[in-house]
Amino acid sequence: MQKYKKPLVGLMLILLVFGFGFVFGKGKAQEDLESKLEVYLQVLSLVKNNYVEKNVDNTNIVYGSIRGLLDSLDDPYSRFMEPKDYKEMQVRLRGSYNGIGIYIGMKDKQLMVISPIKGTPAHKMGLKSKDRIATIDGKPTRDMALEQAVSLIRGPRGTKVKLGILRGDAKDPKDYAIVRDKIEIKSTEYKMIGDSIAYIKLNTFEKKDSPKEVKAAIDAAKKKGAKGLIVDVRNNGGGLLDNAIDIGSMFIKKGAIVQTVDREGMRDVQYSNGQFIWDRPLVVLVNGASASASEILAGALRDNHVAPLVGAKTFGKASVQSVRVLQDGSAVLLTIAKYLTPSGEDISKKGIEPDYAIELPTEEADALLNGDDAKDIQLQKAIDVLKEKIRGSIG
Repeated sequence: MQKYKKPLVGLMLILLVFGFGFVFGKGKAQEDLESKLEVYLQVLSLVKNNYVEKNVDNTNIVYGSIRGLLDSLDDPYSRFMEPKDYKEMQVRLRGSYNGIGIYIGMKDKQLMVISPIKGTPAHKMGLKSKDRIATIDGKPTRDMALEQAVSLIRGPRGTKVKLGILRGDAKDPKDYAIVRDKIEIKSTEYKMIGDSIAYIKLNTFEKKDSPKEVKAAIDAAKKKGAKGLIVDVRNNGGGLLDNAIDIGSMFIKKGAIVQTVDREGMRDVQYSNGQFIWDRPLVVLVNGASASASEILAGALRDNHVAPLVGAKTFGKASVQSVRVLQDGSAVLLTIAKYLTPSGEDISKKGIEPDYAIELPTEEADALLNGDDAKDIQLQKAIDVLKEKIRGSIG
């Protein structure tokens, strides 16, 4: 083992950086893992002792090894963040960052725009939900980790990033050169539609203050005498699980908000936390860009018979990530469970079907982001459904 002494130190650094501790199995599984670690040590020895460039950066070796480990899980949502990327994520949770203003995700192993954020450079340049990102500054995105793509898209304000976009059945990407800007995320928008209907648009669940903003909007709606409420989570790419639970609890007096299932098949049910403040008719708007926490909220309100869903089938992201901060300030986002709706439905890669299915043609879909209510046939259907519920509650 003498020839492995230095590489073994490198491996121990990797295990320490990982922070979780490495718990070996027993019997054959342990022997198999130890055998594979010996192979890793051999490669590490070859690189450190024989690679043509003598001074290989140890940080690159360690971070590259971690990324390779997570990539092998074939899970785009389990990913590694270097210290600067983790700091950026913390800034984003406060509601602002420098970038172009899009939610991205993976579908069928393809990097995809979940939705552009209204008013941002991405929205103004015409990026659309379901656009496939083929290249970033000329780099192909095939096999690119999600966090790497996010890191490449973000950058200093005023600089450009070029995205190669595949839309619809297009075979060749179209380039969009987009100037980065400071993205200020307003998680909640509120307005009255007529005298009796309140409308709350939830743009994201990422911002830590989202529940406070929603509560303030509901309080304002009640003061205006709203008899019914439309909650719109279309083009909302999700965010924090706790935000979905807190906001769901405002509409569900008693009952489950979401179930989570871990690797052992153990289920944990998260219930309404008692912050119930709205008991009047409610309708929820969803579409194919409603993902993650948006789907948790929509599923909870549907399964508890609190609100029907209007719009189109949701995105189908049903995994729960835990953020583990490592000793050097880097972090791992690891999928530790998947979530089910309160009734036990697994929506992973399937999404949630609405009670009233209304697909938006392209022109009307553009109107949605531009705030043209008259052309928003999903919103108009939600208004009709809500008016019927209001009449039923009064009669």
